[in-house]
Order: sequence, then structure tokens, then C-alpha cells
Amino acid sequence: MKKLFLIVIGALLSTAPIASDKAREIMENVDARDDGSSTISTMQMTLIDKQGKKRNRQMRTFSKDIDKNTEHKSIFFLSPGDVKNTAFLTYDYSNDDKDDDQWMYLPALKKTKRIPASDKDSAFMGSDFSYADMTDKELDDYTFKLIKEATVKRKNGNERVWVIESNPVSQDVIDETGYTKSVLYVRKDNFVLTRAKFYLKKGNRVKYMDVRKLEEIDGIWVAIQTTMTTKQGKKTLHKTVLTNSDVEINKIIDDDMFTVRSIEKGL
Repeated sequence: MKKLFLIVIGALLSTAPIASDKAREIMENVDARDDGSSTISTMQMTLIDKQGKKRNRQMRTFSKDIDKNTEHKSIFFLSPGDVKNTAFLTYDYSNDDKDDDQWMYLPALKKTKRIPASDKDSAFMGSDFSYADMTDKELDDYTFKLIKEATVKRKNGNERVWVIESNPVSQDVIDETGYTKSVLYVRKDNFVLTRAKFYLKKGNRVKYMDVRKLEEIDGIWVAIQTTMTTKQGKKTLHKTVLTNSDVEINKIIDDDMFTVRSIEKGL
């Protein structure tokens, strides 16, 4: 029995680096997946509280690759009245030596607020998405482990996926994102992150992300409907649904769209 135990442990230890290398390779493919040089869309954000009450917000979104290491994104809130003309701007740097920059324009105060790193784990506009969720993650900030292969069941066809555990490499990464660990479900056919489970450092809570609808537009896979649900145990605390429409890929967008002056001026 002891010999058998040692054989099993030895097998597990010998496959661990392979699982880690494979997981990193998969995540590199996710990171390298073509998402277009620019995107324009209309987005509806539906906020659902624990009683099931819904609030809808309409937005217009723009994103553009400035160079191979930098992406700029802007979001303009169109309705309802209490958030109209609010706008959000992100400079997303794929460089570990440079922190992403984020600004929020608040029309009621006629003031633009810079989002500090210490606030990036906070909720974005009352949703289940955080400010940190609005930017891409640096692969070197995490270690990855391939847990298993699985099937995600969908009404319009099942998805074969890799299930990967992602762990932050430092407390600084945990503090900025608010996540102590993530479990990622990556589609085998197109390397799209189709589902995820995020463990929060606060309140013993978990967030579940799910891409409910995915479409290929001009050769680019686009998440048409995505949900993020916050739970504490089995209890649902809040849910956000993001729905994209009027999606345009690889259209020319002037760089002036992505400035603090632009979000203050509005559409």
C-alpha cells in the first residue's frame, strides 16, 4: 500500500509542471486571440438586485489598439437621466512596468476623477464588474494550472473547454483586482474565455462570469451577452447583464475619442 501511495504521489508531482506549462500556453493563446484593431458598439447594462428588480443603462463603447502594447477604451452613458453624460476612459497597457490609467467623468459634479489603483477592486457604476475587470490582465501576474477538460452545456450546442486555475503571484495583485483565485473555462475551438469563477477577498463572496451569447463578426469572436453574478454561499446578492448590439469591427476611430477632454465633452 505504501509503495502504491508513493507511485501515485510521484505521478502527480511529475505531471504538475506539464499541467502548468500547458495552462500557460493556453492562456497565451487566449491573450493573443485576434479581437480586432478597433470596436464600436451599443451596450445595455442591466442591474438586477436580490429581489429581482431591474435597472437598465444604455451606453456607447469605443476601443482602439494604439500600438502592440496599448489599448484605449471609452464608455459614454446615454440613459437613464441619472447617469446620462457620465463617461469612462481607460488606457490599458500590456506592460508590467506601467499601471493602467482610468478616469471617470461625473457630470453632476462637472469633474473628472482619476481611479487610483487602490479603488480598482470597487464596483463599476454599481455593477458586478469592477474597475479592474475593465482592463486586460497581465499573464505574468498569475500562475496557471490545468485542472481538467470539461463540457459547458449550452442550448445551442455544448462547448468543450479547458478548466484552468489562476492564482495571483503577489498580494499587490490581489489588492488591486480583489480576487484571491480564479477558475477559468477556455473554449478549445476558439480560445474564448466562456466562463469564470472569481473568489473575492472581501465578504466570503464569489463572482460567476458567463458568456451567454457569442457571435463571430467579420472574423472576430464577440461576446454579445455576458453575465456577472455575485453570490455568498448559495445566495445571489446581485447580477449584471451586459448586452452588445450594433457591433462594428476594425472601423477608423480618431485618437481624440480617447482623451479626458473627449469624455468631458460627451457624444
